Amino acid sequence: MRSSWFNKLSVIFGPRPPVSWLLLCLISIVALVAVLGSSSSNTFDSLTSIQKPDIYTNYRRLKEQAAVDYLELRTLSLGVSRPKEYDLCGKERENFVPCYNVSANLLAGFLDGEEFDRHCEISRLGERCLVRPPKDYKIPLRWPAGRDVIWSGNVKITKDQFLSSGSMTKRLMLLEENQIAFHSEDGLIFDGVKDYSRQVAEMIGLGSDSEFGQAGVHTILDIGCGFGSFAAHLVSLKLMAICVAAYEATGSQVQLALERGLPAMIGNFISRQLPYPSLSFDMVHCAQCGINWDQKDGMFLIEVDRLLKPGGYFVLTSPATKPRGSSLSMKKRGMLKPMQEFAEKICWTLMAQQDETFIWQKTVDSHCHLSRKQAIPLCQEGPDAVKYYQPLVPCISGTTSKRWISIQKRSAGSQLSSAELEVHGVKPEDFSEDLQVWRMALKNYWSLLTPLIFSDHPKRPGDEDPLPPFNMIRNVMDMNAQYGGLNAAFQEEKKSVWVMNVVPVTARDTLSLILDRGFAGVLHDWCEPFPTYPRTYDMIHANGLLSHLSEKVSSERCDTMDLLLEMDRILRPEGWVVISDKLGAIEMARSLATQIRWEARVIDLQNGSDQRLLVCQKPFVKK
Repeated sequence: MRSSWFNKLSVIFGPRPPVSWLLLCLISIVALVAVLGSSSSNTFDSLTSIQKPDIYTNYRRLKEQAAVDYLELRTLSLGVSRPKEYDLCGKERENFVPCYNVSANLLAGFLDGEEFDRHCEISRLGERCLVRPPKDYKIPLRWPAGRDVIWSGNVKITKDQFLSSGSMTKRLMLLEENQIAFHSEDGLIFDGVKDYSRQVAEMIGLGSDSEFGQAGVHTILDIGCGFGSFAAHLVSLKLMAICVAAYEATGSQVQLALERGLPAMIGNFISRQLPYPSLSFDMVHCAQCGINWDQKDGMFLIEVDRLLKPGGYFVLTSPATKPRGSSLSMKKRGMLKPMQEFAEKICWTLMAQQDETFIWQKTVDSHCHLSRKQAIPLCQEGPDAVKYYQPLVPCISGTTSKRWISIQKRSAGSQLSSAELEVHGVKPEDFSEDLQVWRMALKNYWSLLTPLIFSDHPKRPGDEDPLPPFNMIRNVMDMNAQYGGLNAAFQEEKKSVWVMNVVPVTARDTLSLILDRGFAGVLHDWCEPFPTYPRTYDMIHANGLLSHLSEKVSSERCDTMDLLLEMDRILRPEGWVVISDKLGAIEMARSLATQIRWEARVIDLQNGSDQRLLVCQKPFVKK
């Protein structure tokens, strides 16, 4: 046996192996023993064996570097060479949003506004590359200052565009050459945001806007939200307002709102339904949103009706120019008359009209449409059919759903009652267990991230920034949100972090439950790009997503490298990625992360499972 082994060596290296080869083998063995010996006692310490199991106070860069070295040695032992890093994209892609290529859509024959809609099947990407930040990009300011002041170099809008934008200058002020401040008294609405919000509250019978919750209003869809000033005010009232606006090549409302740290995403009222289930929002708001609501045989209003919960409100504020003289008043009445007639057909009641603002309320009677003359027909659909960019329909949705419950009779907080959970097919014990898991996970995540954040951003003397530093992260995208447990854990900690809870279309549809908890959320197919601008999220979290996609979707349609590149596109420089998944998926993701220049660390939970954490940080590449 021994002679046979030496004979094989002789074939490869000759009669005697080179001394350099033997020396290399000896050094490699010594290094491997040293790394594995230290990792067994230090690197892969059980996180639950520390005195305070929920807080990992000894976690440092050097500690998990051994884990990275171990995985690299393992990769080398398998004969796999380190892959080449991707190059940066050209300057033209600094604000690139896939699926919204207007020129390509026109060439494909999309007209009548549909060229501005989302068409992922047309906008296929070419060579893979990393979207670079603009030359003057700076890390956003911490909250709450960052909500009112942003760096002008971070968004695709120039000083000249501001100065030439008419009423826009009433609400924006250039503090310096490189900063934009947002006035609380927004020129979009006549007497300022606070007065406008109070006016809306009074029109639905409340004493002030602080009582919106008492009327069942907790979630608001703000269509064409401008620069997010109304949404920012609603957030200060502890309400969840999601901005949805059309894609814009420059001066984007969505990009500016997200840069302020406010919930927003690209979405159009053109030809498709928005990616939300029926009965999703307590209020839909439109102030100068640019939509002609009486067009397309009222299908835009039908879509609003689909999105509204029973008893919900549609708030419409017409253009800012107040009518003066009879001709303008008559024109306005002529424009609103067909809209009011259609509102009656879909069982809406005009609650109030004041100045330029009109408020309709959706019926709470699911049988109302059957009793109306010339009523809009009911959709023939399943009780809770999934809606993901389906064509607009000329019929009423949601009337047969178990979720047809008046907003005034719903729970006020994120803790739903047993009866409400039953509507969603969720057991109370499973719901409670999920929250406990995410309470622990949130503490653990921040214990891991805290020393890493402070190693990059040392705490200044006198700073009253408690451990952990929540306000260094304004928003989080949870790519596989399930019940929204991570969001609930953030809320319990009373931190100013909002979460975009994404429910994959390939997973169980829990988005209606998330929205009923008062959280932001959306349906999405992770084999496609997300409808947002680059550099819009501070942290991305993915629990079990990689394994889920590998089981549910073919690798030809949904490539993991494309998914990580999309995560890199929407993550701001120096932002964080936390991936929790099975060992195989984590090893693959860590290997791919090096190609997109992420600094990646693998954490072994040592809890008896093959579950691992991959904690990554995106570098700030200045070129």
